[in-house]
Amino acid sequence: MAISQELLEILACPKCKGDIHLNDSQDGLICDHCKLVYEIKDDIPIMLIDEAKPLDG
Repeated sequence: MAISQELLEILACPKCKGDIHLNDSQDGLICDHCKLVYEIKDDIPIMLIDEAKPLDG
């Protein structure tokens, strides 16, 4: 089960409160402003700033 579109519409980056979007492989949420990727584990987005990884490229 993937993340629903409804959930994607209400989620925001916890650092800047900006918009986020799914990455191409659909295993993370990207904040373009902060250049961070929030992983999705077992269909649950891990929206913790300390757990986010830097966006490559």
